[in-house]
Amino acid sequence: MPLNLSNLGFSIKMLFSGYLIVIAIGYGVAVMQVLFTHGMADGKFGLSIEDIVYSYYGNRSGSVLESKLNGSMKNNAPDSERFKIIQWVRDGGDAKTYEKDIKPIIELRCIMCHNSEAAGLPDFTQFEHIHQRAQSDQGATFASLARVSHIHLFGIAFIFMFVGLIFALASGVPCKLKGAAIVMPYVFLLLDITSWWLTKLNPNFALLVILGGGGMAMAFVFMWVVSMYEMWILPGKLPFPDRRSALTRS
Repeated sequence: MPLNLSNLGFSIKMLFSGYLIVIAIGYGVAVMQVLFTHGMADGKFGLSIEDIVYSYYGNRSGSVLESKLNGSMKNNAPDSERFKIIQWVRDGGDAKTYEKDIKPIIELRCIMCHNSEAAGLPDFTQFEHIHQRAQSDQGATFASLARVSHIHLFGIAFIFMFVGLIFALASGVPCKLKGAAIVMPYVFLLLDITSWWLTKLNPNFALLVILGGGGMAMAFVFMWVVSMYEMWILPGKLPFPDRRSALTRS
């Protein structure tokens, strides 16, 4: 029997389907995470060019602290307290005013998450860390870009290797289209990550971030739908087993 998704045994179909379903859920959660982090950079829900610029290039007319208080951290404190911190930032962020007016707010609203035990978050028990983020917002640091870039390159490449391997067993897709769909996520992954660095240097490259992420999503959806269709729906529509070999046909 020729090798293709339609002719796979039930247990292998369940293995592949379980993986694809979990990865699809993970992809959806990742999109939600982007919307609640980068998507709130401009203070409005939903991903926009401004969100990308603020996240990577920065809002250089303001500070990181102010951007966060007007964006992703907006709902973590009443407006009156947020405005007091923002005013302190705009007035220069001096230590004396901090001790008197700002520190009690920070201890009440921020320290529960921003402490020395919170991995990946700045420690707001130290004034120096707060004062640093009260300066001009320069966006993502080169160190953070390097850390996130290598994680994405390794992690996402492995995800699409297995998705592509399953999709390669599809017999109903022309070989050239199949090859293009399999390689597309890697091309857009490189575009996406490269555009982070370019946007850090120049905000005009922000559109490439959205194009890179959108291209990966399109490739993922196409391969996912075709793979699930050929495993579970196509066999019921064919009057006889699919005799096309997914690995040898050109």
